[in-house]
Amino acid sequence: MTESSEFLYPAKWLAKASAGTRVTSELRMRIISGMIESGTILSENKLAADFTVSRSPVREALKILASENMIRLERMGAVVIGITQKEIKEIYDVRLLIESFVFERLVKMDINELVMELSKILEMMKVAIKYQDADEFAYQDVLFHETIIKAINHSYIQMIWDNLKPVMEGFILLSMRVRFKEKYEDFTRILKNHELYIEAIKTKDRARMVESLHQNFDDVQGKVEDLWMSQQMLSKGVEHEND
Repeated sequence: MTESSEFLYPAKWLAKASAGTRVTSELRMRIISGMIESGTILSENKLAADFTVSRSPVREALKILASENMIRLERMGAVVIGITQKEIKEIYDVRLLIESFVFERLVKMDINELVMELSKILEMMKVAIKYQDADEFAYQDVLFHETIIKAINHSYIQMIWDNLKPVMEGFILLSMRVRFKEKYEDFTRILKNHELYIEAIKTKDRARMVESLHQNFDDVQGKVEDLWMSQQMLSKGVEHEND
């Protein structure tokens, strides 16, 4: 468990992160993926040994995961709650609400700089697809939407996004890894959706924006299925390791 090859969260994203952040990010990924199953009791001592850290970063990680409802802190240890299909859909409901609101603000703003920034990110997404780099694609995908949200400079919308982001990022990472292996042809459509998104912002066209939002978010069912697929793949991998 201490070898980097066995970690689910990308090591390069944690280059300057604290020990607590590293433990939090990895544990979150293992819970979202189902590698650590719902009902599992997590021990501070065992986690500290597994991650070769002191108990303090582990305690910090458990506190954050409890605030995200991924675990429940009890006297005997931390009990894993996990994440359900319903909760994943609810995350996308909130994203749809946020991004619909943000578009209404963008209509009244100068968006030239934003359009340029989004076009650059889209190019990076294309490069990630070309080199079949699922982690980089996931990073750019999250950055694309975050850039749109940050553009309106709304502190409370930003706060909601920041709360959603860690779980959503983990989910997108797992989903994209599965898609690169199982549904590579899907990325043509995903890129078109993002191109439509940029076009809607550029032209300030509400009808086009509604179309692009729904094309992005109606895809949630597919993403949820991807997650369950990735859970099965991980479970099989863990079984083979234990043979």
